Amino acid sequence: MVVRDPFCGMPVDPEKSKFKVEVWGKVYYFCNERCMHGFLEAPRIAYFSMEIGIKSEIPTYSGGLGVLAGDTIRSSADLKIPLVAVTLVSRKGYLKQRITEKGEQIGSPDEWNPSKFMSLLPSDVRVRIKGRDIGIRAWLYEHQSLTGGVVPVVFLDTDIEKNAPEDRAITDYLYGGDDKYRLKQEIVLGIGGIKILEALNLNIKKYHMNEGHSSLLTLELLRNNGMNPDKVRNQCAFTTHTPVEAAFDKFSYDTVQELLESEYPLEILKEFGGRDRLNMTLLALNLSQHVNGVTTAHMNYSQKLFPGYHISAITNGVYSYLWTCQYFRKLYDKYIPGWANEPELLVRVDPIPDDELWDAHLLAKNDLFNFCKERTDIELDIDILTIGFARRATEYKRATLLFSDLMRLKKINKRGKIQLIFAGKAHPKDLGGKMLIKKIYDYMTQLKDEITIVYLENYNIDIATKLTSGVDVWLNTPLPPFEASGTSGMKAAHNGVMNFSVLDGWWIEGCIEGVTGWSIGPPPDEIIGDKERRTRELDDLYSKLEYIIIPTFYKMRDEWMDLMTNSIGKIAYYFNSHRMMRRYVTEAYL
Repeated sequence: MVVRDPFCGMPVDPEKSKFKVEVWGKVYYFCNERCMHGFLEAPRIAYFSMEIGIKSEIPTYSGGLGVLAGDTIRSSADLKIPLVAVTLVSRKGYLKQRITEKGEQIGSPDEWNPSKFMSLLPSDVRVRIKGRDIGIRAWLYEHQSLTGGVVPVVFLDTDIEKNAPEDRAITDYLYGGDDKYRLKQEIVLGIGGIKILEALNLNIKKYHMNEGHSSLLTLELLRNNGMNPDKVRNQCAFTTHTPVEAAFDKFSYDTVQELLESEYPLEILKEFGGRDRLNMTLLALNLSQHVNGVTTAHMNYSQKLFPGYHISAITNGVYSYLWTCQYFRKLYDKYIPGWANEPELLVRVDPIPDDELWDAHLLAKNDLFNFCKERTDIELDIDILTIGFARRATEYKRATLLFSDLMRLKKINKRGKIQLIFAGKAHPKDLGGKMLIKKIYDYMTQLKDEITIVYLENYNIDIATKLTSGVDVWLNTPLPPFEASGTSGMKAAHNGVMNFSVLDGWWIEGCIEGVTGWSIGPPPDEIIGDKERRTRELDDLYSKLEYIIIPTFYKMRDEWMDLMTNSIGKIAYYFNSHRMMRRYVTEAYL
């Protein structure tokens, strides 16, 4: 048996290797002494994220933020970036979704057992919350790349017998409970995470906060550095993902004092986290040397929200190998060798024959339709233009915009048949998001004799890989400027699927009109009223669907194939997490 050296990636025969070490209950083998010491002693980047999407069976993510964190880990392992990730175990997950025949979402715990996927680390620590010492243990999941790179993911867990029942439940639900429950979780993630890393004797060079949920780690770093903010800033990087001020986590100082008591001086909290309430984004901004948004547009919005701060932009990307379906992987392996670890090589897509691209697309489409039939008992026609829309069900995503004018939609459908596939979960407390799902089910009934509509329940990573590769067009209709980035369209592009989207988030950078896909509505910097913007969006949505997209799909196959090729060669080659992580290394970590 041959294994990979986790430091350099070289093949190693465990029986012949002279260099091995047991760490965290596992034996690692190395090709030489330098690699062994490098693995043990090299400075690491600690990547903190409230949610991380590793795989569907580990439901510790709710949507784009967690899936992006998973892609960050995958690319870091491929590129051998010395990352260690820290998150919460979220034993009862985010939400297991069931939808009734009337479109009513019924949620239940999505429970899982960490012992089936990871090992329990020997170290545990304590944090003080509400006057009690709360024990935290950690589970270790290792993501190992085929290149040999390894990224450990540490899952923090308070479900320990010595803890009080209410404290054992702190790491149960992702984004569950009230403000006090959320703040307890953020104390465990930020402060407890720092203490676990110290207990594991890891040499941490940088602390990367993926959104503000983990920014309490800065308080522990302040205490460890003699309350010197400059020393803390030199150790911290912060990525904000939210383009609206109202969405930032904020806690009243009464709640903060009730839970943290005198653990950290109140004046320090107010100095760096805001005078009126503890603003977790502001805390991270004030104590990070590097701050970035996730697209150029998001950077500009963030600068307006926080004038006086230097905020850069590192546009998000997706992990190419995961989000490329098996049929396109085979094509790329054949015509673009090396693409999986150098996704920028996808720019060389032109030599792939159109008939082979189309055959691969039809195979992916057939897989999706078989899955839909299995899950919903609804038959879809492989020859019909299929539009996909799948993302978190919340009002600003505007999942029902396409149905704004049913008479026009029916007229368009007579010009060229369409069928629609939806998916997405609403947060248990998001009544507006739940209502969107119900409305889609109402439209399914109203249009059942003309347009086939499928809603796939319990959307997860596995379903997303099928959807983004199996539809013909990927629709996205957020209300600007609420889409900081968005990444599902990037996944679609890796499979030659066209994007049809409002100009917000990443699509402002990715859209070349009529070349990589199509825009909906005016550009975000055009100053117009909300009513006029919506009017122009609807006119664009229906007109381009009727007069450009449908005729091109049904009558101009050569032009459609050019669009598929452009999606891959002009979008997928750039909007990938390998490029993203190289940017983080050079701009945030070094």
